[in-house]
Amino acid sequence: MSAKRTPYFRILIANRGEIALRIMRTAKRLGYGTIAVYSDADRDALHVREADQAVRIGEALPAQSYLNIDAIIAAAKASGAGAVHPGYGFLAENEDFAAACRDAGLVFIGPSPEAIKAMGNKAGAKEIMQRAGVPVVPGYQGADQGDSAMLAEAKKIGFPMMIKAVAGGGGRGMRLVSDASAFPDALRSARSEAQGAFGDPTVILERAISDPRHIEIQVFGDRHGNAIHLGERDCSVQRRHQKLIEEAPSPAVSPQLRARMGEVAVAAVKALRYEGAGTLEFLLDRSGAFYFMEMNTRLQVEHPVTEAITGLDLVELQLRIASGEPLGMKQEDVRFDGHAIEVRVCSEDAGHDFMPQSGKMLRWQMPDNIRVEHALQSGSEIPPFYDSMIAKIISHGTTRDEARGKLIVGLEQVEAFGVTTNQGFLISCLRHPGFAKGEATTAFIGNHRDELLATPADEGRQAALAALLLYVSNPHAPSWRAGRSLAATFPLATRFELGGKLHEIEVVRERDGCYVAGRNGDLHRFEIEALESGVIRFRHDGVMQSRKFLRHDDLLYILHDDGTSAIHDLTLAAPEAASAGGGDGKVRAAMNGRVVAVLVKPGEKVSAGQPVMTLEAMKMEHVHTAGVAGTVASIDVAEGEQVTTGRIVVEIEADKEAA
Repeated sequence: MSAKRTPYFRILIANRGEIALRIMRTAKRLGYGTIAVYSDADRDALHVREADQAVRIGEALPAQSYLNIDAIIAAAKASGAGAVHPGYGFLAENEDFAAACRDAGLVFIGPSPEAIKAMGNKAGAKEIMQRAGVPVVPGYQGADQGDSAMLAEAKKIGFPMMIKAVAGGGGRGMRLVSDASAFPDALRSARSEAQGAFGDPTVILERAISDPRHIEIQVFGDRHGNAIHLGERDCSVQRRHQKLIEEAPSPAVSPQLRARMGEVAVAAVKALRYEGAGTLEFLLDRSGAFYFMEMNTRLQVEHPVTEAITGLDLVELQLRIASGEPLGMKQEDVRFDGHAIEVRVCSEDAGHDFMPQSGKMLRWQMPDNIRVEHALQSGSEIPPFYDSMIAKIISHGTTRDEARGKLIVGLEQVEAFGVTTNQGFLISCLRHPGFAKGEATTAFIGNHRDELLATPADEGRQAALAALLLYVSNPHAPSWRAGRSLAATFPLATRFELGGKLHEIEVVRERDGCYVAGRNGDLHRFEIEALESGVIRFRHDGVMQSRKFLRHDDLLYILHDDGTSAIHDLTLAAPEAASAGGGDGKVRAAMNGRVVAVLVKPGEKVSAGQPVMTLEAMKMEHVHTAGVAGTVASIDVAEGEQVTTGRIVVEIEADKEAA
């Protein structure tokens, strides 16, 4: 008897941003109607305007919108959708959502609720894999979640070890614990983050494998019993247990190892009678042994690198399988061509522990000769309520070096002015000799953090160029013009903050038309060739260069070869009256976010550096600490409250000795 077909003609995409646009692109090419959903924060978002229809589903917070199952089902019914694509994140691995779609007569473009439930729970998934003979990481996934039982099990496993949210992914609810004394605080924090992200505080414990590779196998199954794998992706370059750079194939996986891992993955898919796209994630140690971690029952953020080397459209495969079509290919039909690398561009400050950033992106321009997935434009607002990833850039080359080179050049062309991104950090990672040699493990960023965040070698020249641009873009300064002048101008003093440092540089225009910027003998001579809207072309040390820039009030952004620098013009500003770092006893919110834990009480004695409050922003927790030793005078927020950047959250009366 043939499997039942379930045709549909209009697809509601229960997600936002770049993945919503990515799904729309394939759906429209195949002739489907597309329906977007949006929160109040996304009212003017690009995915809303690109869809055939868009339905409001609630307020800004995810729980009130993109996690609201009833609102999304109602939107699907109201818009006449026949199918729902969950994208990734939010409800993509929620068996209740898949079941609600089925109960409402909607095709869920993904696996069955039963498969999601079986593999979405890390503890249950490990048990299933163990029964199937798949090697798993040793650990504890028992029902007793009491503090004392968990500590006892952690000691049995040994340190270092990992705490992982049982229902989660994307690094949320995950903590690496180095010793028993740090375990209680790490357990509390992991549970809190897991509860906030997934509505389930349950965690499992696993032995930490030293310096592994993070390797995942892309799989597909259909309702006709067919299953294939599409090779592996190496996702080892991570921060906060979240992927930043992914590539296919892995530099560490041989054809023989690929076949072994692929066979294990396909066997698991067949055992589950799995339908749709999925990914089995493994840790690969130095000896070549691999251990199952979890299965993601959805499309992955990094699926474009697999598309690049296979020539397949993974979203198209999802749509065809969901409608009841067979895969249409066998394992021997899968071919791999070249190498592909993807980077995740995130609105975060790598120099400050990858702190999420929100606000208005004043100028947003992506390179046009490389694949980019994004959903922004100049003037777009980046809200603080969702994930910090704002774009993906994907390169493909005949060789790994070719793909890496193309990606570096592409990143160098990204104009992201207005909100701090990890652009420069990604360039540093790609240029690093360890990454270039294909040696990166999950410890890559931790082991090389100082190198990756090092001050640019040409910091003095960058500061001088900043001073020059502040001078020539100053509406009260003499207008720039080419050629000689009858007389040199008086020096103009500039004062600005760049890279966390205060710079005071004088700029003077000489009679030959050149500009000299510097101080205390560190002088830089610039000959401006052209100054147009947002672009300056100049000669420095005999080299012709051009730089894109944007001046907005007292902020100046300049795009260099190693990323974007943000300059805060302080020339006319009064000295800061108080320390933003809490040295005045006031702890201020470092970003827009939700207070998830207040860790101190009024009247309590605290030491400098002691955690006082935990803020959640863009799905990650960030601990705020006391800037001085003293006594907590007041707590100005409540748990669950949404706060804005710079708001005072805790006030500390400093000890006399500290003062």
